[in-house]
Amino acid sequence: MTMRSEIGEQPEVFAGALELNHGPLAKIALSLGAASFDYALIAARGTSDNAARYAKYLWAAHNGIPVALAAPSLFTSYNKPPQLDGALVVGISQSGESPDLVAVIAEGRKQGRPTLVITNETSSPMAHQADMVIDIQAGRELAVAATKTYTTQLLAVAMLSAALDPAHTGAELGNLATYAGSVLDSEDNIANIAANFADMRACAVLGRGYNHSTAYEWALKVQEVTYALAHPYSTADFRHGPIAVVEPGFPILAVAPNGPLFDDMETLLGNVTKQRHARSVAISNRHEALETARYGITIPADMPEWISPIPSIIAAQLFTYHLGTIKGLNTDQPRGLSKVTKTI
Repeated sequence: MTMRSEIGEQPEVFAGALELNHGPLAKIALSLGAASFDYALIAARGTSDNAARYAKYLWAAHNGIPVALAAPSLFTSYNKPPQLDGALVVGISQSGESPDLVAVIAEGRKQGRPTLVITNETSSPMAHQADMVIDIQAGRELAVAATKTYTTQLLAVAMLSAALDPAHTGAELGNLATYAGSVLDSEDNIANIAANFADMRACAVLGRGYNHSTAYEWALKVQEVTYALAHPYSTADFRHGPIAVVEPGFPILAVAPNGPLFDDMETLLGNVTKQRHARSVAISNRHEALETARYGITIPADMPEWISPIPSIIAAQLFTYHLGTIKGLNTDQPRGLSKVTKTI
């Protein structure tokens, strides 16, 4: 039960990471405050790429930092790295070993740009190339599917955002262990909901804003652990064509926390569930979404939207774990996958 055990470790891991990283992140924030950059360029792959999507929204909304996602192949296979004038070059990687991501950080350093790496392996090749390193403090993760390493990447991104903003104390992050514990307490309901998707071979996963990242990560976990084809969409993009695939019984997985985009998501949920008769499940802290979807997974009501991707993905991890278990699959060692993936 390694995947399940690591999902359950997250409240304790969050408490530890908040304590251990408070001082180091304050120092990194001071260094970045003294650095000259106009935007952040983030290099990442897989799960870490979804953490980068979270940073794309959070750092822009809270810190006014535009974020672009790197195309690592330009730095390796094409050998045509772009000019990085004005960039803070950031790498996010659980292992810090993938050669293409190392190449992006190395090129940033070569061009004289400030470089930052967020990783669980501070002695990795990627970390050695960086001026600044954030240890996500996840501890050893054995299951192939990333759970606590993903959420601690999100936490590191959120803590850095708070540290960069003198007006933001980041106090709300102190409630994360409690929020995570609340989601874990609802596991029986989540397992019962997952049982209704045992025949699922394909689905659409919806999220927007801060939780655009959650849609991508949930879809990735579904594919890794249950072998069903899952495609993530923002609600806006889903309306631009893909909604045509929805027919009675088609699975829709949605992340719908309270926030400025809630009404848009609730309207779309109503369309696919009531009119098109989709088999929908919503992760939400608003009763409207929980009642509109065929199945509802509750997350804490008092949680601010900007940190909602962390408890929300824990609910999604539990859903995916139980779905994989119901299907009789090895959730710890999915076929054809390894813990560290190296790409060039």
